[in-house]
Amino acid sequence: MHPRRAHNVLASLLAMLAVLVAAPAARADALDGLLEVRSAYVSVEQGVFQLYARIAYPVNDDIRAALKDGLTLTFDLDVVVDRERRFWMDATVEELKLQRELSYHAVSDRYVTREVDPRTSSELHSYATLEEALEALGTIDAWPILVTPKLSLDRQYRVSLRAGVRRGRLSDTLRVLLFWTDDWHRESEWFSWSLQR
Repeated sequence: MHPRRAHNVLASLLAMLAVLVAAPAARADALDGLLEVRSAYVSVEQGVFQLYARIAYPVNDDIRAALKDGLTLTFDLDVVVDRERRFWMDATVEELKLQRELSYHAVSDRYVTREVDPRTSSELHSYATLEEALEALGTIDAWPILVTPKLSLDRQYRVSLRAGVRRGRLSDTLRVLLFWTDDWHRESEWFSWSLQR
């Protein structure tokens, strides 16, 4: 092989290696920004405790670019209802997880969300902007989390809520490039309050 050509091949390989080494740091930076449960409460309707919450998810150009490159993000909402105990650890009464996905549809130039629930058909919603999609994902209205028969009248209960975002499904191209890492993940602090009945 001609020395100049060998030099070009070596330079190309080194450039690709630099991109791959920098990729995990870029993905970690992509989730920088606000991720918090801003407010949450429970309302009781006919014996069913329904959750209402507002969550702020991070939004920036790196997330927008990753979605447009074919990355799917998964949004998790963990809910735990505990029975408070004075002299022992609290007992978990209910533990739930709401999972939803966000992807970008290049043909329609829209951001698409869907709920990930194997028991029901996944309903798709599309939005013109990433900000609109994230606002919708951060809005929880009347999600049933508990029924009255699971509670005792003489006990105190606490509801805790945590939001998370992580890398979901990958396009075939990204799957080849990113097969070794799963470090794109962030979680909010727990948001807790005493359950009023």
